[in-house]
Amino acid sequence: MKTLTKAEEQIMQILWKLKEAVVKQVVDEFEDPKPAYTTVATVLKVLEKKGFVQSKKVGNVNLFFTEVSKQEYTKVQFSSLLKNYFNGSFPKMATFFAKENNLSLEELEEIMKITEEEIKKEKEEKPWKRY
Repeated sequence: MKTLTKAEEQIMQILWKLKEAVVKQVVDEFEDPKPAYTTVATVLKVLEKKGFVQSKKVGNVNLFFTEVSKQEYTKVQFSSLLKNYFNGSFPKMATFFAKENNLSLEELEEIMKITEEEIKKEKEEKPWKRY
């Protein structure tokens, strides 16, 4: 999967939130100063060529919707970050973020609790998957 530029990622974040939108709706989601309509339209066309979005003609406008889910993109980016900066070691990455954010013992315990709940939930949803 290709990576996104900052501008492309901003627009994808908006589309993931809205589910589908025309260019004007995307522009309206930006804070002031808003980007030009033509800039957003160009970035959406680039995203379409990269396979991140699709469009369909509705009347005289194109309606854009995501082809790649936020979860799919996050997974790829997270895996890349883990591999390229932490030698594939999740404990190293978690330690880095804990130190950088000066997490308290309570916050670390909360992370552990949430992680355990997510693993348990996934096991219940996909009992055939090995952990």
